[in-house]
Amino acid sequence: MNKISGKQFWWLVTAIALIWFANLEYRTLIKPDEGRYAEIPREMVSTGDWVTPRLNGLKYFEKPPLQYWATAAAYTVFGEHQWTSRLWAGLTGFAGLFLVWFAGMRLFGREAASYAALLLSSSMLYVLMGHINTLDMGVTFFITLGIFAMLLGQSEADIKKRRNWMLLAWAGMALAVMSKGLMGIILPGTAVFIYCMVQRDFTVLKRMHWLPGIAVFLLITAPWFYLVMQANPEFFDRFFIYEHYTRFTTKDLGRYQPWYYFVPVLLAGALPWTVLLFDAMFRSAFAAPGESRDAGEGKPFNAGRFLLIWAVFIYGFFTISGSKLPSYLLPMFPALVLLMGRRITQMRERVLFWQIAVVLPVALLFLVLAVNVGKFADTANQIELYPDYSAWLIAASLILLSGLSGGMALLWRAQKPAAVLVIALTMLLATQIGVSGYNTIARERSAKHIAEAIRSQVSPSVPFYSVLTYEQTLPFYLKRTFTLVQYQDEMGFGIRQEPDRWVPTLDAFAKVWAAQPEAWAIMPTYVYPQLQQQGLAMKIIFEDTQHTVVKKP
Repeated sequence: MNKISGKQFWWLVTAIALIWFANLEYRTLIKPDEGRYAEIPREMVSTGDWVTPRLNGLKYFEKPPLQYWATAAAYTVFGEHQWTSRLWAGLTGFAGLFLVWFAGMRLFGREAASYAALLLSSSMLYVLMGHINTLDMGVTFFITLGIFAMLLGQSEADIKKRRNWMLLAWAGMALAVMSKGLMGIILPGTAVFIYCMVQRDFTVLKRMHWLPGIAVFLLITAPWFYLVMQANPEFFDRFFIYEHYTRFTTKDLGRYQPWYYFVPVLLAGALPWTVLLFDAMFRSAFAAPGESRDAGEGKPFNAGRFLLIWAVFIYGFFTISGSKLPSYLLPMFPALVLLMGRRITQMRERVLFWQIAVVLPVALLFLVLAVNVGKFADTANQIELYPDYSAWLIAASLILLSGLSGGMALLWRAQKPAAVLVIALTMLLATQIGVSGYNTIARERSAKHIAEAIRSQVSPSVPFYSVLTYEQTLPFYLKRTFTLVQYQDEMGFGIRQEPDRWVPTLDAFAKVWAAQPEAWAIMPTYVYPQLQQQGLAMKIIFEDTQHTVVKKP
C-alpha cells in the first residue's frame, strides 16, 4: 500500500466513486424511510418554510433539519429526483472513506490508513446504508468527524494545533446534533468519560478547550433550535423529552428487540472482514501503551484504546435501548476499520488468508439462497417478483466468491496489498449489484407505479384522501400531500397540533366525500368493499394487490 503512486491512487478513487454512486437514481424509493426523508425536504422547497419540518403537511419533530436542508438544496439545484433524495447519504458515506484515510494517516501511518479506507468501502452494512435514504449515514459522518478530530487534538502536543483540532471536534458534534439529535454530543461525551475512567487519566478533560468549543457548538446548533421553538412552543417537549428519553427507555415505537439482536447485524454487517474485526478488537484490548502519542500533558493519549472503547460503547448503548434498528451500529465502523487497518499491517499473509477462508462458506451460502430466493415468497406479489431478483443475487454472489478466491490466492503468494484491494472492490461491487437488484421487487414497498398510472389525471387543486393508510413514497412521486382518514401512526403528534388537517373516522369521511364536487382517495384493497357498503360513490382508477385508488364520479 505504501508503494502505490499518486496516479494509481486517483485511479482507485475514481473506480470506487463510480461503483459507489452508480445506482443512486436506478432504484425506486421504498417505504418507510426513503419516502419520508425524500418528502420532508420536498415540502420545505414547496412551502418555503425551512424552519418547521413537515411530513404530509403535518408538523414532524422527530429529527433536526440538517439532512432535510441538504436534500432540499439538492432539489433546488438539481431537481426532485431519486438520486437527489439519496445524495446526502451517498456523499457523506463516500466522504467517510477519506475521513478514515486521513485520520488513519495521522494516527497509524499511510499503510494502515489505506487498508482502513478499503475495509470501510467494502463493509456490507456501511455500503448498504450509504445508498439508502436514512439519516444514519449523515450522523455517522459528523460524529466520526467529531471523534477523529478529538483524537488528533488529544494526540497533539502543540497547543495551537490542538485547539484547532478540538474546535473541529466540537463543530463535528454540533453537526451530528443537527443531523439526528442529542446523540451527537451524548455518545462522544460518554465515550470520553469512559476512556478517562478506564485509563485513569482525567487530564483529557483539561484539553477539551471548553469555552471556545461550546461557543462553536452553540453557534451551529442554537439558531435553528431558537427559531423552531419560537414558531412551535410544543417542540421542546416532543423533541427533547419524547424523542430522546421516551424512545430510548421504552418500547413505545414497537422496535423492541432482544439483547442479542445486534449480534447477527454486526457479524453480517462487517462482511467480508468479520473475523478480522474480532482479531483487531482483541489485539487492541491487550495492546501495549507504547502505541500512543504524547499529548504534552498528563499520560500519553491512547488513540487505539479510545477507538475500541467507542466501538464497544456504541454496541452496548444501543443493545440496552428500547428501540433497535440495524443502522444504529453504523457509527462503530469508521473506528473499527482503523483498528482493523492497523492490524492488517502487522499480520502475516497466511493469517489473513485463513480469516478470509472462514468467510468463503458464507459466500457459498449466499449463492444457495440466491438460487432459491423464490421459495421465500409469501404473497402472490412476492411469488411474481422474487424470481426476477434471483438473477441479481446470483451475479452478486458469484462476484463475491471470485473476489474472495482471488484474494486468497494472492494472500497465499504473499501479495497482501493486492489481495485486500481485490476483495474490497469485489465486495463493494457485489453489494451494489445486490442493492440494485432489489429494484425488481421494490414495487411491493413503493408507490411509484401508482403515481405513474394516475399522475396525468390528478389535479393539485382536487382533494386527495388517504384512507386507513399512508403510502410513504406516494407524496414524493405525485408531488403533493394527502388528507389522512382514520390513520395517524407517526403523524399523530402533528395531527394533535392541527386536528383540522385530518378526518378521524370513516363515517366522517363519508360525509366529507359526499360534500366534495370532485375528490380522490387511496386505500388498502380491503377497505373499498367497506366503503361501498356505506354507499360512497366511487370509481376505481387504479388497483393492485395492495391498494385501490378511486375518484368521485
